[in-house]
Amino acid sequence: MSPHLQIWKWGPAMTVSILHRVTGSGMATVGAILFVWWLVALASGPAAYASFVDLFTYHSGALNVVGYVFGIGLTLAFFQHMASGVRHLFMDAGINFELKGNKTTALLTFAFSIVATAAFWIVLLLEKIHG
Repeated sequence: MSPHLQIWKWGPAMTVSILHRVTGSGMATVGAILFVWWLVALASGPAAYASFVDLFTYHSGALNVVGYVFGIGLTLAFFQHMASGVRHLFMDAGINFELKGNKTTALLTFAFSIVATAAFWIVLLLEKIHG
């Protein structure tokens, strides 16, 4: 088995469980760091704030590569965490313990997070284009 696919050896249900923890911790850590950095830059004056904004955007205000990586990455993490959280909520209620249904809903969390992220960014970009 490829080392890149090692996480799948446990199956989709375990992978979703691990990713739920990773996305939650990642969003909390990255989000907190970005938020504190933004606050410090804002409090430090126009030059510091401009440096912060320049890391994620072009001078026109459009996102650059770093802005898209952070934006899409955090959006994907959010939707994956949300979908697996809803899945776990049903499991906490005693639903979805059958192996086939459990595996199916685990795979659906991945599909949902990808589709929701794509839809979110398409709508966001269309709004920007059409004003």
